[in-house]
Amino acid sequence: MGVNCHQLHDIPLLPGSPRRLSPRAAIRGDQGPEHGQQGLQMPGPRAQGLQDIFTRGSSQPSGGESSPNSSVINNYLEASGPVSSEDRLSRMHFHDNQRKVDYVLAYHYRKRGAHPGHGSSGHSLAVISNGETGKDPQPGAPGDIELGPLDALEEERKEQREEFEHNLMEAGLELEKDLESKSQGSVFVRIHAPWQVLAREAEFLKIKVPTKKTYAIKAEGSIAKTFNKILQKLSAPLKPRVPEHSNNRMKNLSYPFSREKMYLYNVQDKDTFFDNATRSRIVHEILKRTTCSRANNTMGINSLIANNIYEAAYPLHDGEYDRPGDDMNDRKLLYQEWARYGVFYKFQPIDLIRKYFGEKIGLYFAWLGLYTSFLIPSSVIGVIVFLYGCATIEEDIPSKEMCDQQNAFTMCPLCDKSCDYWNLSSACGTARASHLFDNPATVFFSIFMALWATMFLENWKRLQMRLGYFWDLTGIEEEEEHSRPEYETKVREKMLRESNKSVVQKLGTGAVETEDEDDEDKLTWKDRFPGYLMNFASILFMIALTFSIVFGVIVYRITTAAALSLNKATRSNVRVTVTATAVIINLVVILILDEIYGAVAKWLTKIEVPKTEQTFEERLILKAFLLKFVNAYSPIFYVAFFKGRFVGRPGSYVYVFDGHRMEECAPGGCLMELCIQLSIIMLGKQLIQNNIFEIGVPKLKKLFRKLKDETEPGEAASSHSKHPEQWDLDYSLEPYTGLTPEYMEMIIQFGFVTLFVASFPLAPVFALLNNVIEVRLDAKKFVTELRRPDAVRTKDIGIWFDILSGIGKFSVIINAFVIAVTSDFIPRLVYQYSYSHNGTLHGFVNHTLSFFNVSQLKEGTQPENSQFDQEVQFCRFKDYREPPWAPNPYEFSKQYWSVLSARLAFVIIFQNLVMFLSVLVDWMIPDIPTDISDQIKREKSLFVDFFLKEEHEKLRLMEEPARRSRGTSHRSGRSPAASLAPSGRSQRGSSVSSGSQHTSV
Repeated sequence: MGVNCHQLHDIPLLPGSPRRLSPRAAIRGDQGPEHGQQGLQMPGPRAQGLQDIFTRGSSQPSGGESSPNSSVINNYLEASGPVSSEDRLSRMHFHDNQRKVDYVLAYHYRKRGAHPGHGSSGHSLAVISNGETGKDPQPGAPGDIELGPLDALEEERKEQREEFEHNLMEAGLELEKDLESKSQGSVFVRIHAPWQVLAREAEFLKIKVPTKKTYAIKAEGSIAKTFNKILQKLSAPLKPRVPEHSNNRMKNLSYPFSREKMYLYNVQDKDTFFDNATRSRIVHEILKRTTCSRANNTMGINSLIANNIYEAAYPLHDGEYDRPGDDMNDRKLLYQEWARYGVFYKFQPIDLIRKYFGEKIGLYFAWLGLYTSFLIPSSVIGVIVFLYGCATIEEDIPSKEMCDQQNAFTMCPLCDKSCDYWNLSSACGTARASHLFDNPATVFFSIFMALWATMFLENWKRLQMRLGYFWDLTGIEEEEEHSRPEYETKVREKMLRESNKSVVQKLGTGAVETEDEDDEDKLTWKDRFPGYLMNFASILFMIALTFSIVFGVIVYRITTAAALSLNKATRSNVRVTVTATAVIINLVVILILDEIYGAVAKWLTKIEVPKTEQTFEERLILKAFLLKFVNAYSPIFYVAFFKGRFVGRPGSYVYVFDGHRMEECAPGGCLMELCIQLSIIMLGKQLIQNNIFEIGVPKLKKLFRKLKDETEPGEAASSHSKHPEQWDLDYSLEPYTGLTPEYMEMIIQFGFVTLFVASFPLAPVFALLNNVIEVRLDAKKFVTELRRPDAVRTKDIGIWFDILSGIGKFSVIINAFVIAVTSDFIPRLVYQYSYSHNGTLHGFVNHTLSFFNVSQLKEGTQPENSQFDQEVQFCRFKDYREPPWAPNPYEFSKQYWSVLSARLAFVIIFQNLVMFLSVLVDWMIPDIPTDISDQIKREKSLFVDFFLKEEHEKLRLMEEPARRSRGTSHRSGRSPAASLAPSGRSQRGSSVSSGSQHTSV
């Protein structure tokens, strides 16, 4: 919830926290900053506010001693002056080399009237914090910088930054920043959270931390234990060389942090008790809820960044990943054991990923790893199905009949005038290739893949629960989210339009609204209706645009086929040429529209003005998925279910426009063309997006930003030293924009693997090869190319699981229709068991071809200059129609209705059978592993015992001084009443209670 930082009070010091200086110590160390350091000067009323903080901080008692020669910086006693960047032990700390930098704010400033070279060289710092002491620089001193007049916008931004930083200090944070000593440039505000702030915020956020109590995880059964040992030995070379967390057999009990129960935790070192990711998360929470009244009472750092008051806000990486000689840190360890292509065969260090990047990113890589590992069995089965097709190709009777030239099936022309009659045997190669994918094994593979999708989702739920147990995510509450800056702006505009003068005046005073806002202080559906209407219309337009492009490609295929048929040289390769070029056009259009639809989805979501970031992300995901799904699959859906269905028949063809009729499927069916379309789009999309978009574009952006920084006069003058600071290095990296693009790419691939797997059994193989690279590509991007993301705690992958589940169910229906409608599986079954004389497929090709009397061709459509030696009376075409000599010529025959009813029956049976098996698998595999559910129950019981034991120990320590006091009073002869005076007992008890509370600190 939003709080105004003006209302925060001084934070009480906890034992072991950094000491505040007494006035006497401040006087002894009032030599002031050295080496060009200077206290920040706040104009106007801000300076008075800062002075109040300094006064309050300086008046705190201190129990420490100060050397007369020490320089005083931010309440800390330093043995010497500021340390240079080259000599400092760590570039992750303030320049006093003691306080860790937990977060960085960056902004760009511009001055007028100041000379670029003016100002002190070396380490020019403005150190601001609670209780800073030191002399103010005298006017005209060498450290002073005479500022020229700033323009109004820059002055306003500067005042807003000063107020925001002042509010951060009132919240207890400590800040350090560089002086603005040039005409323009970038300034980094380093933020450090002292222990008392970390403790307060950890308690407020209910952050779970390990307690002193450790317990052994319940051992498995003897058989499972033996199998596990064998598996561990076999997989030892595949494990990354990182410290293990969840694989060991001991675990700490965790409990939400509480300052009143410090005795529960093993606080050996306050600087390392909270890891870097948790520290930056705490600071980010403070940044998100700190207000700035000068900026229209905006809430949080995101609003200030949106208004260009700050340019960036990010936590620091743990040092460099490729610098030799440095101490090993988590970033370098991740790079060596995870983010290199040379370690593609190793498992991912999921616990270390979670520790460094947070639970949300850790869950993504855990999901990606499980998905990739599940592709291994499906790839093996897919290869077996493909090899089965290769092995049985010589035994396929229909393809033999098609290739037999003695049958001499004379087929009707494929186009008007320019196309001649042709022999079916000329399509022998297409028929044989179709058998590789259109065989009985693909039906069972489709059933297997439907069950595979169910098993994958069930195993992910189990892995998610297991990780939640080891990562202490069980029982975490949904964190309260703050309003987005755009939402606040819209609400403010609405209030300015509709509210009376008193409401406007109340808004201008900086009052913070409570969570229970009135209707006029929030956006209703009436306010959002124009946005919803624009969304609906725009999405319909985008879908219509996609369909129109698909239709345009269809027209291209038809016209190109007709044009190539006119030339004798190209007539033999018409179908191959048209199919290949059309698929490439589809691929290029899909890649272009993917980028456009991503930007459009983001723009449409902004128009809706969602209140919170989570709502914004979910709506953006749904829109982007819908548009990209339609874009990627519409050409495939056309080939699978529509191509060749609306052609008509000889003598009564359906024409797109004059002289150009609808295209037909190849003699072997559309399944082979569907396979080509699917494979080229899938492979091209993965290769181009991975190699160009994910690798090339970030490098080009980095190069462009580097060139831009070098060309700016202020930046060119401020060249970094041989050892640049970590915040400078991180600032040059790409900002983190979320996991949506990563998930979206994998979800679309999941659709390729599951939706049309009946037509392309090798799809899992290519997906597996892509994902082996994708894991390391994403890892390298997160470790080396992106700024460190904020650690976000979450229990699951959110809406992505619902999308995966929906695709899994939809794939059952799609594969049922692909087998029933697109392939020849059902017509072959019907012929074999209903029309065949000997129960085989001999005569199947002749059974599927109908007769047409060529004398009934329309005038002007007959072939010109026919090459056939004898005159053709009847030609054949693929359809189930009555012959010309029947009472109802060219009407659908009874075989057509038999096959149609069999197809519909197969769809119903296949769908219900697979759905039943999926539900059965879902029921058989529990969502929560049995051992994890037992451990969770056991952990609750252990924690109750541990908590009661610690409480009894605390009470014992509190009562011991009272008993000791009673014994002393009896020995001295004083009365019990005198020895148990209320004031003395209260004072002593309080002291002991405090000591026992922080025994382990």
